[in-house]
Amino acid sequence: MAKKSLSITHLHWGFPPIIGGVETHLTILLPTLARRGHKISLITGAVEGEKARFNYKGIKGYRQPIMDLNWLSKRGVNGLSEEVRAVFKDLIEKEKPDCLHVHNMHYFSKIHAVAIQNISRKYGIPLILTAHNVWDDNLFLDLMKKVKWTHIVAVSHFIKREIIGIGYGHRNITVIHHGIDENIYKPDINPKSVFKKYPVLRGKKILFHPARMGLAKGCDVTIKAMRIIRERFPDAFLILAGTKNIIDWGHTQQKDIAYMVSLVKSLGLTDSVLIDAFALEDMPKLYAASMACVYPSSASEPFGLTMLEALSSGRPMVVTEAGGMPEIIKDGINGFVVPVKDFESLASRIIQIFANDNLRERLGYTGRQMVEQQYTKDIIADNTLKLYRKFC
Repeated sequence: MAKKSLSITHLHWGFPPIIGGVETHLTILLPTLARRGHKISLITGAVEGEKARFNYKGIKGYRQPIMDLNWLSKRGVNGLSEEVRAVFKDLIEKEKPDCLHVHNMHYFSKIHAVAIQNISRKYGIPLILTAHNVWDDNLFLDLMKKVKWTHIVAVSHFIKREIIGIGYGHRNITVIHHGIDENIYKPDINPKSVFKKYPVLRGKKILFHPARMGLAKGCDVTIKAMRIIRERFPDAFLILAGTKNIIDWGHTQQKDIAYMVSLVKSLGLTDSVLIDAFALEDMPKLYAASMACVYPSSASEPFGLTMLEALSSGRPMVVTEAGGMPEIIKDGINGFVVPVKDFESLASRIIQIFANDNLRERLGYTGRQMVEQQYTKDIIADNTLKLYRKFC
């Protein structure tokens, strides 16, 4: 007997053209659910120049100013309670979902979290939270402990452990790792258009840092390592992915980028580093053009979707032993894990990958196999639907 299709309304602060890990995750999961015949809607933040109503690969989307974190961070959330409640109530009554699935609404605004909880209670709709991150402050504690989440999805065992650490019951949390569209990120992509757009990359040993630029993402560590790598390989070249359309809650992005540019200049690496903002559709080609990828985060990275992008592309990745990243990157198996902020260890591993073709190919091949076996878009959809069937 076929199982009935579900109606699921998701809520998250951003969606493309806003770029980020959660946003990319939603572009993978939601269309996969829709293709399976489920009714999927999304309430997200307004973006200048974008229509309030949109359809994205079978998803019905609503862009609302009251969900725009960049605007809320400047304005503040005081005085918005009634408007938030009214917007949520109107759209949820329109969609009539079997389940409400919110992403990172255990932070940023108590007004929003309480409003969606009250609507969940009023209409008897299960309320599932995916915790893509954790924070060390009172707002996080307040929203985790006082909002009645039906169930919590943690994007890594690291995140689950952190939530358990504040007193949440482990049985109320399920770990579902992110997935990747393995048909978009694959080893046989032709990078020709990248070399045409950036001729300086031709004939270089390219190291790609795909996470957005920021100190927390370890861009400074990569730049420092690059100085050592160039001593061994003068033709080494670093690509740093700057991004324009992001949720910049702490307004640190431009300050971090300015520091990174200064660091590149002070180390004499200007001719060996490319910094640009790349569109999502360009990313597979950048991986294809690269010999190795790095994500030496200095923060406790909750997951790091770029790891799956690199592995799916058949490229080894070097990460730090921070947060959930070692759950995906296995040292010596599909990449390497180095200590936090240790630019010398990072440089040593990249030199090893650049110098050994057999090692590089083995790590990349194994990474692709692991994606196909554990992290495809269909696997994450299966795991998510299993959860919906249990609670919705």
